[in-house]
Amino acid sequence: MIKNLALIFFAFVGITKVQAQTDSVPKDHIAPAPLFRDPITDGAADPVMVWNREEKKWWMFYSQRRANVEAPDVAFCYGTDIGIASGEDNGHTWVYRGTLNLEFEKGRNTFWAPDIVYHNGEYHMFVVYIQGVRIHWGGKARMTHYVSKNLWDWKFIGFLKLSSENVIDASLMQMPDKTWRMWYKDDAHNAEIMLAESKDLYKWINIDKPVLNQTQQEGPINFKFGDYYWMITDEWHGMRVYRSKDANTWEKQGLILDSASTRNEDRPSGAHGDVIVLGDKAYIFYFTHPGRKIHGDATLRADGIYPFDERRSSIQVAPLEIKNGTLVSDRSKPFDFWLTSPSP
Repeated sequence: MIKNLALIFFAFVGITKVQAQTDSVPKDHIAPAPLFRDPITDGAADPVMVWNREEKKWWMFYSQRRANVEAPDVAFCYGTDIGIASGEDNGHTWVYRGTLNLEFEKGRNTFWAPDIVYHNGEYHMFVVYIQGVRIHWGGKARMTHYVSKNLWDWKFIGFLKLSSENVIDASLMQMPDKTWRMWYKDDAHNAEIMLAESKDLYKWINIDKPVLNQTQQEGPINFKFGDYYWMITDEWHGMRVYRSKDANTWEKQGLILDSASTRNEDRPSGAHGDVIVLGDKAYIFYFTHPGRKIHGDATLRADGIYPFDERRSSIQVAPLEIKNGTLVSDRSKPFDFWLTSPSP
């Protein structure tokens, strides 16, 4: 009887603690979970967040995987457009707006994982291009450059000459000396993170050595928060954190988003995304495969097609905090999520 009373007491304390956390965050500031599901293909992945200066809203650009298509192996990850969703209600409602027209040659082609920055009155997009649609992983993956005045109409500038012609996942940041840096993954170099630099976003100089003492990762996210520069990479079982004082030498930290949360669709782990820093708050946006037990594992049926529930993906958001000198993220507890306009 005493044991049962103790169990009831600790359960009550736990419920009270969770309720106190919830009560400390206004209900209309608690992030929806999932944050966004693509209403056309149900395959939103690789989100990047951009402030639309014309609409005064945050826009989400993402790889629109064709998850609702019954096709062999990973064909649903090819023939992908770049989808757009616009944020309402300070990021609590996301409205699907369509896809970008980026084709510059005939045929049905593949676009993956954009990054977009604003500089000298223009938006610059760097997005992976693979010719055609494939059934299995492969193909020449090249980094393309587009410019736009309005985020809708994009002009193809050309291909970047980087460390190989098998590169994906650009992440851009402007340094204090106004030099632009681009970190990216090179599959021709054992999935290492490489670096290129530019003064104007048009002409790039390649730095011919990996920036991390680690291989087998993708989707770098680079940003400044607090006293450090940070890089977060996708290891396919969560996201690895690195920190740096100068964005040159990186110290390996722990994993975040490496296990399922208690929120809807927020499992099994977080993958390839983006970070917004707004003053003393930072949010990480990422995608999940909520129908899978492990992010990288899906089971082919006898007909060579993955089940729909293992193809589909959802976009989520979580808080980032600096504790004991490193980045952590607890997305199971309620957190204050409220997107404001960025600082000038």
